[in-house]
Amino acid sequence: MRILILIIAFFTCASLCATAQQFSVLDSVKVKSARQSFGIIRLNDVDGMGIYAGKKSEVIVLKDITANTATNNARQVYAKIAGLNILESDGGAGLQLSIGGRGLDPNRTSNFNTRQNGYDISADALGYPESYYTPPTEAVERIEIVRGASSLQYGTQFGGILNFKMNTGTDTEKAQIISRLTGGSWGFLNSSTSVGGTDKNVNYYAFYQHKQGDGWRPDSHFNDNTAYVSAIIKATKKLTVTAQYTFMAYLEKQPGGLNDDVFNRNPDTATKTRNWFKVNWDLGAVLFDYAINSHLKFNSRFFGLMADRSALGVINTVNDNFPDGGPRQYRTDNYINFGNESRLIYTYNIKNNPSVLLAGIRYYNGYTKRQIGTADYGSGGAKSDFAFRPVTKYDSLTYSKYRFPSHNIALFAENIFHITSKLSIIPGIRFENIYTEANGFYDSVTSDQSHDTVYTDLRINEHRIKNRSFVIGGIGLSYTQNNATQFYGNISQNYRAINFNDMSITNAAYLVDPNLKDEKGYSADLGMRGHISDILNYDISIFTIHYNNRIGIIDTVIHAYGSSAKLYTTNVSASRNIGFESFAEVDIWKLIKGSEAKMKLSIFSNLSFTDARYVNSKNSSVENKEVELVPRVIFKTGVTLQKGKFSATYQYSYTAKQFSDGTDAVASSGNGLYGIVPSYYVMDLTADYKLNRLFMISGSINNLTSNSYFTRRADSYPGPGIIPADPRSFYITLQLKL
Repeated sequence: MRILILIIAFFTCASLCATAQQFSVLDSVKVKSARQSFGIIRLNDVDGMGIYAGKKSEVIVLKDITANTATNNARQVYAKIAGLNILESDGGAGLQLSIGGRGLDPNRTSNFNTRQNGYDISADALGYPESYYTPPTEAVERIEIVRGASSLQYGTQFGGILNFKMNTGTDTEKAQIISRLTGGSWGFLNSSTSVGGTDKNVNYYAFYQHKQGDGWRPDSHFNDNTAYVSAIIKATKKLTVTAQYTFMAYLEKQPGGLNDDVFNRNPDTATKTRNWFKVNWDLGAVLFDYAINSHLKFNSRFFGLMADRSALGVINTVNDNFPDGGPRQYRTDNYINFGNESRLIYTYNIKNNPSVLLAGIRYYNGYTKRQIGTADYGSGGAKSDFAFRPVTKYDSLTYSKYRFPSHNIALFAENIFHITSKLSIIPGIRFENIYTEANGFYDSVTSDQSHDTVYTDLRINEHRIKNRSFVIGGIGLSYTQNNATQFYGNISQNYRAINFNDMSITNAAYLVDPNLKDEKGYSADLGMRGHISDILNYDISIFTIHYNNRIGIIDTVIHAYGSSAKLYTTNVSASRNIGFESFAEVDIWKLIKGSEAKMKLSIFSNLSFTDARYVNSKNSSVENKEVELVPRVIFKTGVTLQKGKFSATYQYSYTAKQFSDGTDAVASSGNGLYGIVPSYYVMDLTADYKLNRLFMISGSINNLTSNSYFTRRADSYPGPGIIPADPRSFYITLQLKL
């Protein structure tokens, strides 16, 4: 069925192309600079349909970096972005991106507003903002990152926005084909092909990727298929219409988590032999760009998502006996979301000083259906047969079924006021109305091990509705002395709505505070950045994030069937994060040789210090403790050599220790769930060589010294427990361009 959808989408784009050719338009010529960047640039004050003056922004230009794009290696792709904490937990598959910055949880990039070509790609932007789909890096032109002040234009989240701008067809040929084949350690195989070009007034691009492999641990495997098609149609001199469709489906076998003892003895151990994870993603969008006149431009993006994710397996904690028997739990989500975001940008003058006004409106409708239950009987099966078995009486978690409708309407505006030719003030405001609902039930059936005595046998219904409206604001400043020196600063309010995991109960061992509040706060930046030709590029800044009503889990005791400990989800505390971030890259060879330089020898470094602590807590066990998953120091450095057809990059990455829970527990919990995540360092080496105009060969050695380390202690899938990172691995890529 999904292949049929893909075929229909491709031919729909083709028919749009054919129709558009009937329009009479003027021929246009695009001139592109051959100059190569350091691989990281910044957004212009006004870039596309967004205002970025006074904000900390970074853009990764994929064609200008030497990295392993076949595996979506985040450690290499995001090497020049300061302060990113990266989780590595999918066995080198590169299926999911998990990054966080400035002390925010990296899990599935849930604290960033994640978009593709400007529209949402996460599971549910309001209630479940986790990203199970990550655009394949081989199909991405650039990655745009804007930190917390983007809350006024793109949503209220604390982390900022992460936008993947996909490739388009070449504008100099009617058809260009690029085919890449990558092989690597543990049976890794990646095959991708793209075709794109421009014919009269139509630019088209189509991409398909198949990726499979066995992880380095037993009982791990992945199989992924991703496709993307786009048609950009110049309908008239003023109107451009773009149609895009993305398809992704993958199946992954997960070997489970470890405790500290097992990790220290044999990190390649598998504790689960029957755990599977499956994701299907269908994402579509139609974009309209209309130049009303030379001063006023309009953009409207319609987008929709039909997707599902399913987890099947045993999720009990690990010990030396590796308990893997019994029935498996089956958890499944279905997502149906759609929305529109429309923007106007108007340029005008105030006393001969140019100003820019951006105004927009957004509507978003989300619907998630979630079911949890038992998959099989007795010792259970081992296949990836995602299905519920009939409900019986004696399961500790027999069944849970919820639906989560949500609605969002937002109005936003931001303006650049040029006070002088160098100084700008950028105020902004955003109005939000957010409606979230949880409607469902869970069964609470508990008994003794023999099932002779049933303690509870209840079906508990829940219906929670939360509707709120609010206004947030912010202001930015920008002072540009010259290209080499620009000062920027901003402060803006942020807001994070309660998500679906906070609103529903799926286990009798958990309780949710009925008075749970949304999380509010603000973020601020102050920095200096600039560049000197293509010799030096730098950005130095300090930041703070204040996070009120932070939601967390604490222990409490209730009196029902005897006193028993419960895990209680509530607003645990406020937190404050303060830090320093720096990035610099210099071309040493060009600095020495000047215009006579025949090669490039650049050194880059980025460094971040972050102190994140709980303050004003209801719970003394976390007061003034460090926030979990926040390394105090993240440091990356590397050197790139480019000469003629050859380029190579060596990279060193260091991440300091971090805590895995809010109490700052140092000792391991025995089951691997809590305790220190130790500091670690990793070295990578990647090289490219262009044989001629048609062929290129690339190679990569990841984790050169084969260090044994981990970045995550999972409390559920793909664990629970420690998820070891990959040891040394090798990859080689052959590319053909026609």
